[in-house]
Amino acid sequence: MTKTLALLTALPLTLAAQDNDRRAADAIARAVASWTAVAAPPGHESAVAAELTRALRGWTADEQGNLIKRVGSGSPRRVVACAMDFSAYVVSQITSDGYVRLRRSGGAPHQLWDQFHEAQRVAILTARGRRAGVVAVANGHFAQQHRGDTVARTMDDLWVDVGAASRAEAEQFGIALIDPVVIDRPAWAFEGYAAGPAAGARAGCAAVATAATGRVSSGETIFVISNQKIFGWRGLATVMTKLGPVARLTIFDDGVANPPSLVVVADRLTQRHSAVARTARADSVRVVSPRVRYARSLVETIHAGDARSLLAEASKAADVSDASTEGGWVAIPADTARAIPPRGNSLDEVERQWMSLIDLPGVAGHEHHVRDAVLASLPDWARRAAVVDSIGNVIVGAGPDRDSVAFIAHMDEVGFDVTGILGDGRVSLRTRGGAVVPSWEGVPALIHFDPVGNSAAAPPLRGVFVPRDSGRTRSPGALTAWFGLDSAQLAARGVRAGHSLTAYKRSARLAGTRVTGRGSDDRSGSTALLWAIRRIRPDSLRGKVIFVWSVQEEGGLNGARYFGDRHGASLKRVYSIDTFVSSDTPLESKHFAHAPLGNGAVLRALDNSSLVPREDRDRIVRIARERGIPLQVGTTFGGTDGSAIQIWGPHNIGLSWPGRYSHGPAEVLDLRDLEALARLIVAIASAR
Repeated sequence: MTKTLALLTALPLTLAAQDNDRRAADAIARAVASWTAVAAPPGHESAVAAELTRALRGWTADEQGNLIKRVGSGSPRRVVACAMDFSAYVVSQITSDGYVRLRRSGGAPHQLWDQFHEAQRVAILTARGRRAGVVAVANGHFAQQHRGDTVARTMDDLWVDVGAASRAEAEQFGIALIDPVVIDRPAWAFEGYAAGPAAGARAGCAAVATAATGRVSSGETIFVISNQKIFGWRGLATVMTKLGPVARLTIFDDGVANPPSLVVVADRLTQRHSAVARTARADSVRVVSPRVRYARSLVETIHAGDARSLLAEASKAADVSDASTEGGWVAIPADTARAIPPRGNSLDEVERQWMSLIDLPGVAGHEHHVRDAVLASLPDWARRAAVVDSIGNVIVGAGPDRDSVAFIAHMDEVGFDVTGILGDGRVSLRTRGGAVVPSWEGVPALIHFDPVGNSAAAPPLRGVFVPRDSGRTRSPGALTAWFGLDSAQLAARGVRAGHSLTAYKRSARLAGTRVTGRGSDDRSGSTALLWAIRRIRPDSLRGKVIFVWSVQEEGGLNGARYFGDRHGASLKRVYSIDTFVSSDTPLESKHFAHAPLGNGAVLRALDNSSLVPREDRDRIVRIARERGIPLQVGTTFGGTDGSAIQIWGPHNIGLSWPGRYSHGPAEVLDLRDLEALARLIVAIASAR
């Protein structure tokens, strides 16, 4: 009995200690992740040096952009060094139609390095600051046309869309030849892990910077954060040339997968250190490499425990006695504020509404965040009239009860559902909608929890989509995701089959009036309906107009089917507000679905499930012409919500905007087209 009481008494202390350990590990992981978010490609040394010297006390930059901090004096002299750069790209061409082509700076760290960049957001580091771009991907709706595209992408296959329509516009956006281009990722930490490009090497820099905050016991330690590692550690080579002889050189190098120990220590330089090997005069040399997961991918991952081992090695190499530990790691402050100055024209409202919707998660069947935002954005009269039906559609009716028409856009996006928890802690997935699977490999992942009763949903669980170690094919096959937890811990956190899973996303401006984000299909249609309903006077309508924001369109049209079963027979027409998947990309044939961005809204006259009757086409073209609304007419692939409603008798008419890279992580559209679509909705609703 006494022994049992002692165990029960000790249990809270044990749990408290475990909680403290988790908090400390999370703090270290966040600090390391802040280093992974620093864009430090070759060619950007001066900007990186300025950023780091602002963040790090006592460090100075030399003329090559290396950062140096000297602690102590006398003999022996030691050098403790790391490097920030990793293989990136530069602008090698700006095409006549405004696309950017790339050349890699440095070798490919991973066999699938170029493939991992397809469809992803990148940052072009120009003389005037960062500019957003999107690596083009074939439209998800055109899968049949690309069924032969099975080989992994190479550097020569990458086209960057910066939103420009010409070389001149790209140059006005600030883009020039040889500007560095890097993947655009946030600092990503989860469950004591930090993930990002070269996370192991960046953890080494975090350890070096943290060790440099301590006191050197004897002699002098020169701490170095160098550049141009991909060229044989050339930056460190120039430092060693000026320093002359030293007693010991310790280099913190790239992470290693499946090493024999937490930290691998070698007593010699290799060919990868060719430049520094020629200039360094050191009595002894050590190369330290940490253990990592998913080595050399864009989500290379290191645990806080392995980062602690790096700090121990750095402190030992530097002869430091009191470096900060356990959460006191040196971090790089991040500017996470979204600085989007107003455009000063009518597109401001469209852009604000679009960004507020597109950044929300909402895989089919899990649209609650988007539904709440739609309801909150309705004008007062529409909010009072709004009904949320039992499947989750938002329905607003206005006007006299005759000659009824409906305008319908869907709230959900493509993504994944969890199908199970594997023994090693990974979760298995199934696609919801036509997600372009290769575009999700090796990106930050989020498991989303739904609200229970009146309780708010728990925060999402962070992790990564697991990348392949190697491969030659474009598609990874079955995707899995990992969240830094084992199967029992995932179950204890409430993860179960059916939870939705997406990647991190954040919309951005491109050049001119173009924007990018994931889920444009169909948050853009939802935005157009909200813009239109705020401009319609319900008492001036000649017939019944029903606005619908539907659920579960991706992979089943379930929300539209539910609405159609109850209201379809009373409708004369249903206007499906959805993407016109345009061939206006560098990867598609222009013989089909060619509706150029910036030329106006699109009447989706023919797709896989419906053909708009001639009289409806003529009427809409006439309305647009009379109102001065730019309009294109075209045919494309896919279907819309109206496909599930037209069986009850109404004509299904697709009203759209032209979009690029459908169902990819970074779709692109022109705000002028979205505004034209919204104006067209108002004109059609008011003209009957």
